[in-house]
Amino acid sequence: MAETLTTWHFGTKEEQRVSTTDTIKGVVAKLLKDIDVNDKRQVIPLGKGDPSDSPSFKVHPIAEDAVAEALRSGEFNSYAPDGGILSSRRSVAEYLSHSLPYELSFEDVYLTAGTKQAIDIMMSVLARPGANILLPRPGFPLYESCCRLKNIEVRHFDLLPEKDWIVDLDGVNTLADENSVAMVIINPGNPCGNVYTYEHLQKVAQTARKLGLLVISDEVYGKLVFGDTAFVPMGVFSSIVPVITLGSISKRWILPGWRLGWIAISDNDCILKTFKIVDCIKCCLKITSGPATFIQAAIPQILSKTPEDYFENTLAILREAANLCWYELKDVACISCPYKPEGSMFIMVKLNLYLLDGIKDDIEFCVKLAREEYVIILPGITVGLKNWLRITFAIELTSLKDGLSRIKAFCKRYTMKY
Repeated sequence: MAETLTTWHFGTKEEQRVSTTDTIKGVVAKLLKDIDVNDKRQVIPLGKGDPSDSPSFKVHPIAEDAVAEALRSGEFNSYAPDGGILSSRRSVAEYLSHSLPYELSFEDVYLTAGTKQAIDIMMSVLARPGANILLPRPGFPLYESCCRLKNIEVRHFDLLPEKDWIVDLDGVNTLADENSVAMVIINPGNPCGNVYTYEHLQKVAQTARKLGLLVISDEVYGKLVFGDTAFVPMGVFSSIVPVITLGSISKRWILPGWRLGWIAISDNDCILKTFKIVDCIKCCLKITSGPATFIQAAIPQILSKTPEDYFENTLAILREAANLCWYELKDVACISCPYKPEGSMFIMVKLNLYLLDGIKDDIEFCVKLAREEYVIILPGITVGLKNWLRITFAIELTSLKDGLSRIKAFCKRYTMKY
């Protein structure tokens, strides 16, 4: 995301310049500012990955009961231990171990106030003079924001849309040097909706090992897969390279506001311990606030007792929504869809600007779409790809159909007439 974003124009009022450190929430807020509050049309929110407002994506009663029980017990009103309540850390370790060829211990897991805090902690731990970190492009912009605040150089490796958004490993080899400390992967993908195969992740691990890199695997959307490719956690390859897995209850359990995430250490050869990475994580946790104690206390029940049909229902909705996006958008002349999503909650599509009249880039497209059609989608530059769009499909299907219809009408209106 080396480019500086152009100035935003909302109606006649010029807003402040948007920088590449803006959060997704910040960009969505700017788009919403230009909407006429007196207009009775429904705003279609396809910009954020937060399905919790949609009736189809409800919290399971087990989660609600677990929190209520923790609150009413009176046992979880005090400060939690650094790193989290022991029983809760153990439950996360057990949950993650189901998908691994080895058992994680509670000592390998540290609870955080959502994955955002986990990202911030990891960037703090890895910061040192001259250090650089390899980030995916497109990717989740918070990583870059944290790096900039901590004076870590960012180097982007590309994800290849024509190859199902796989990592450009040749690019990784070219970017890395003796000051490269880690590479980040996001699987299932945000913003691309991709799911990496076992074979590709193995190649990522082998490349990282050759270059001496730690792999930070962002698995916030772990197990939210509905295509032909199965989800494989990066920790499977910890015998090749040390892996730090970041996760949370935000997406699979539809609980983003509960702010509970984790850092999980997969370090077969004790490399991270030798280089004091684990000690540094513990130090960061001592000086920051973790998740609310009663939320931590509810985690064992949430992870162990939520029935499988709850997750199957979520996947069924996401599968239908992803198919709807794919089939509705792939025939729109000014939009190219290189990949049908197999996971997470997003699709990335490319703008064919040469077919559009009066729209110069992805930002202007999104601003005009919001103003004219009351549909909010994310300009691709926010996640690192100029003149692309990220569309979230984790909302009610009726609203999604309406939003896609408005997008198609908007594109038809601005398509050049020959």
